[in-house]
Amino acid sequence: MSQRFGEAAVRLSGQAALLIGWTPDTFWAATPAELAAIVMAAAPPPGDGIDQATLTAMMERDAHG
Repeated sequence: MSQRFGEAAVRLSGQAALLIGWTPDTFWAATPAELAAIVMAAAPPPGDGIDQATLTAMMERDAHG
């Protein structure tokens, strides 16, 4: 196992624990496809966010308010 893989796996395991309540055993028993399916189900649908222009306008309004 490379150092880069190990660091990424530890970080992802911690995120899975915090966000979806997985124990380390659950994380290591899951396939990448299973983890991806859960992450995709929790992600907002495309287009549900705000665009850069709206974000910039909000930031400028709040900075001067």
